[in-house]
This record gives sequence, structure tokens and C-alpha cells, in this order.
Amino acid sequence: MKAVGVIVEYNPLHNGHVYHLSESRRLSGADAVVAVMSGPFLQRGEPAIVGKRARTEMALHAGADLVLELPVAYAVQPAEWFAYGAVALLHHTGVVDSLCFGSESGDLDSLQRIARVLAVEPAGLREDIARRLREGASYPAAYAGAAAALAPGGVDARDAAALLEQPNNSLGLHYLIALERLGSAIQPFTAARTGAAYHEATPGPGAIASATAVRRLLMADGPEAAAQYVPAATLAILQREWQTRRAPVDWERFVQPLLHIAATRRATELASIAEVTEGLEHRLIRTLSQLAEPSVDALLSALKTKRYTRTKLQRMLTHVLLNHTKAELSPSILAEGPGYLRILGFSSKGQSLLKQMKRSASLPVVIKPSTFSHSQLELDIQAQAAYALAYADKDTRTMYSDYFDPPIRY
Repeated sequence: MKAVGVIVEYNPLHNGHVYHLSESRRLSGADAVVAVMSGPFLQRGEPAIVGKRARTEMALHAGADLVLELPVAYAVQPAEWFAYGAVALLHHTGVVDSLCFGSESGDLDSLQRIARVLAVEPAGLREDIARRLREGASYPAAYAGAAAALAPGGVDARDAAALLEQPNNSLGLHYLIALERLGSAIQPFTAARTGAAYHEATPGPGAIASATAVRRLLMADGPEAAAQYVPAATLAILQREWQTRRAPVDWERFVQPLLHIAATRRATELASIAEVTEGLEHRLIRTLSQLAEPSVDALLSALKTKRYTRTKLQRMLTHVLLNHTKAELSPSILAEGPGYLRILGFSSKGQSLLKQMKRSASLPVVIKPSTFSHSQLELDIQAQAAYALAYADKDTRTMYSDYFDPPIRY
């Protein structure tokens, strides 16, 4: 059975994602789809609007056959480590033949040429990034500029810069770099994005809107407002999550825990947290003390500068909330890769693939977290417990559902 891998967040799954799943099968010729999906907290440092089990259901209804959880140690990271963790999971399954990612350009050849150069981290890359940061660029812009300057023969530096300014192109480049560094035999494909752009805040006239636009509709007016832009199964799941008061979840649901943490941790303690850099611990405490009213949005707006993007600050707040230290998320630790393959759900076809994976995988396959011990899994369980603090109805069983809930069967 040929399997194609996709790397997703589904926050929430919408019609554009259905198109990507369909294109992934078509381009790769695969019989099954393996999705690596972020858990409760996402790459841009945001809590998912609905929980990971609901999003797993969406994925299975839309055509995914096997859903794996990307450990939070990699899920809430800049593109380099997010991509490395996700691609490593697909590589270690032993059953994934190809990877299909979305891109604005659809230009796999140019991205692969750049990836082969960057995979060995050329001399001067980090120095060039540091120089651009000193000049006031954000990290994504600094990386894109430095990478473009190293574009290989056949790829014009200006064309490379324009290519890497697009978020999906940039993330796709990191997937390709990860494949190179892992020496993986997985074959990459890319499907050009159609319809709305990645950050487009308002939906257009068609049936495809960006996840940003869909979330805005959901937050403002509830599931029915997004009905045109999501599959029927996604709409039904969203309606259920709203009715049971497990959704919507956004940063404002965590304002009290964050205030408590900031009020009870010393600056030296905050300085040990991942992404709290260059004195941000003092800026965080000072800004909190000056807020007119408690609001995460107001806090982020006050903290934001040209140097510190909102995404960087959101990831920092996520690590503060979850008490992720620099030591446990250091580059040397992350370079070791994920330590297990956590199964969130599967279809009947996925069940057959799972049986094959149990024989071929080069990492432990985890069905019941209560029977497996790993430091990254402890972080996942803690992340789910913290996420459940956002639910209207709180109880310890819901907080520690990772111990009790089996994978979803579709």
C-alpha cells in the first residue's frame, strides 16, 4: 500500500484542506494518507480553536487514513524545527513513500535546489542571519534573505527572495531541508495553493477561504457562519464542540493562568523559558504591570516590535504557559528527533497501514500513552491538561484525557 504524508494543523479543516488531500493522492499516486497533526498548541504559538480529537475526526472524515500527533516540543517551534519534527515522524513510520505540501509557487524544483544547499548549513549562513537581525529584520525575513543570498546556480537570488517571502513556500523549503538531513527516501511533491492566501482575513466569493478567515467567522458568529467554507462533517463537529462548550478556544481563555504565572515567577525563572530571549522576561513583567485591563491581545500588542513579531511572542507565551525550558527544547535535544509515533486516529484502511507500521517503524508506536514513558510525551500530556483549562466545564478527567481516550476509529 503506497502512502503519502501530509503535515497539518487543521485549525479548523476547511475546503482548501480537502483540495490539498485530493491533490496529495493524485500527485503521489498513493492509496492512503498519513497526516502528522499538531496537538492543542500550534506552530504560530496559538491554541487550536477546537481540540485535537475533534480535529482528528475532521481529518478522517476528509480522507486522511492515519493521524499522528506532532509532539508539542516540535509543534510550537519556528519553521526549521517544526518541519524537522514532522518530517522525521513520517520518515520513521517506515510506510510513507511520499510527502505532499502546499505552496504558493508550485515550484518544487527551485525549492529543492535551495534546500540542497541549505541542508549542510553553509558557512556564513548564521552570521548573515545575525547581521540582518541586528539591522532590525524579523527572524523569518532574516532567514529568507540569507537563504536567498545562497541560492545555487540556476536560481536567481532575487527570484529566491521573492519565493521565500511566501509562508507556504518557506515552510515547504524546511520540509525539503529536513528530508535532506534525514537522508530520507520519501519523495516530495507540492500542490499549488488555490483560492485564498494564507493570511487572507476575509473570505472571497468562492468556497475556499483561509483558515484565518474561517476562524474569524467562527469567533464572531459561530459554526453556521463558516458553513460555506468547510465540509459538512467539519461543520457538524464544530457545532457539537460549541454545544458542549469545549469551543471556541483562543488566547483570551488563558489570560488568568498567564497572569498568575507572570505574577509568581521571578525574572530569572522566566529567563529560563524557551523563546524568552534578550531581556524579554523584564519586558514581559513590566508590560503586564502597565496593562489597563487583563487581555492577552493587549499584552501581545504592547510587546510587539519590528524585531519581535506577534508569532514569536505568541510562541514565547505558549512556552511560558506550559513551562517549557530552554534546556529541554535546546537545539541539541530537538536534533535527536521525536521519540515515538503517537496514534490519534485511523480509518479502516489506516488500521491496515498501522499493522504494517508496527512492523516497519523505527520508533515506538504509542496507542495508549499510559503504557509508555518519554519526556516528550510528558510535555504532550501537560499541554493537553493546560489546554483543557480553556473549557467552560473543567474536570480532571478532561484535563488528563490523554490517559483515558483511545484513538478515534473511523
